[in-house]
Amino acid sequence: MLLLAVGCQLWIAHCPAQTQPKREFRGAWIQCVNNQWCGMGRDRMQQTLTYQLDELQKANINVILFQVRAEGDALYQSRFEPWSRFLTGRQGMAPNPMWDPLEWMVAECHRRGMELHAWINPYRAKTKGTPELTSAYYLQHPDRFFSYDGLLLFDPGIPENRQYICQVVQDIVSRYDIDGLHIDDYFYPYPVAGLPIPDDRSYAAYGQGMNREDWRRQNVNMFIYELYQTIRQTKPWVKFGVSPFGIYRNQRNDPNGSATNGLQNYDDLYADVLEWVRRGWVDYNIPQLYWEIGNRAADYATLARWWNDNAPQRPLIIGQDVERTVKYTDTTNPQVHQVYQKYNLQRSLPAVQGSCQWYAKACVDNPANYTTILRQSYHPYLALQPLMPWMDGKAPGKVRKAKVLWMPDGPVLFWTAPKLKAKKNLSIEMEKAVKYVVYRFAPGEPQDIGDPSHIVAVTSDTFLRLPYAGGQIKYTYIITALDRLQNESRPVKKKVTL
Repeated sequence: MLLLAVGCQLWIAHCPAQTQPKREFRGAWIQCVNNQWCGMGRDRMQQTLTYQLDELQKANINVILFQVRAEGDALYQSRFEPWSRFLTGRQGMAPNPMWDPLEWMVAECHRRGMELHAWINPYRAKTKGTPELTSAYYLQHPDRFFSYDGLLLFDPGIPENRQYICQVVQDIVSRYDIDGLHIDDYFYPYPVAGLPIPDDRSYAAYGQGMNREDWRRQNVNMFIYELYQTIRQTKPWVKFGVSPFGIYRNQRNDPNGSATNGLQNYDDLYADVLEWVRRGWVDYNIPQLYWEIGNRAADYATLARWWNDNAPQRPLIIGQDVERTVKYTDTTNPQVHQVYQKYNLQRSLPAVQGSCQWYAKACVDNPANYTTILRQSYHPYLALQPLMPWMDGKAPGKVRKAKVLWMPDGPVLFWTAPKLKAKKNLSIEMEKAVKYVVYRFAPGEPQDIGDPSHIVAVTSDTFLRLPYAGGQIKYTYIITALDRLQNESRPVKKKVTL
């Protein structure tokens, strides 16, 4: 590993300049199921999360996917579900002193210019390590669940379960200023050889003569659509994303599948991800491509190209395994690991609009300079989010009254928010500016706001302190407004000698 680290340092020094995108989803998953906070207490947990967010911000990560519901529980103040044992050590036990991790994370991410997507596991109600259940919904309706390989799961075939989970999501979306709602890859359970899924009772009640496999897929499809509708009707600016298992179907089962040989979304988890993408029921898609380039069963490069070719209708984000990426060597240069191959491939595929790191702490730990490479070669500048015109394609108005005032501690650029024209509350929320982008150009530089190297700030403030270096150079600052979907307004210019 030392050789790899040294090799990476050498490659960084000679890495050719990358064409940097102005818009790119750069995410990281922060999970609770690894027990990293269990019983830690508020102050230490906040300290740990603050450090992780600060380090991720340095790498220009712009989306945090924060796990808030791992097993029918809550890392937030829920009206429906008990406090998570992954927070306090025991399900149903409230944190002491009382605090709300989701509320706190929303504020901390927004303060750093990051989006916060609340990440839930929809169907899992109990993992193997959970000794007791205090969920009122389970205690009142134990017949709506089934056990499988040590897990307890909401039966996806029961309509009341879909309605309940949508109710939980509606509660989260309505009460928290989240930017997205995210679900992971656990639909029907990962299969265990010789262990059938015990859904005979719900199939008999609701199957209506359908083939059981098709019925299971229909159950998940209906849930995805109902969840999408719940989010849209509650807050139409909140994005809905999914991170499915990395293989949709193998070619041996479907000529249009990938040249792979592994577990399949469609056949094994009953998750028809392509159907959701094609119908527009999700706003972004993050297949978990955690394998290495050259893996015999599931080659990363093969799968990245397959998803690019088959799911371009919504932003395609690559789920990256940090630790596995640095474990394996580049197939063309054994002196370095695979980060360069993977990211160069990702940037070459037109449907791919970013990546998401599994997992945040691994990214923060920077194994074999993985995150240093992101900072220096692939994320050297700030990036805005991919556009989502099916949600909102109208830009906000431009900023007003841009001016520079010379304060006792130096020059400050001020501006005023755009005027609002909408009348209804939801329309106002979609129209108003929530962030601002400030660009800086030296004399003679093309004033191209498509070049992210000129972004000096993405801020929710309506002012920016400027660096003063003796008043010898006249710079042009350009300010634009962003709405909740990061549509960008027309630019406003202000010149100042610094």
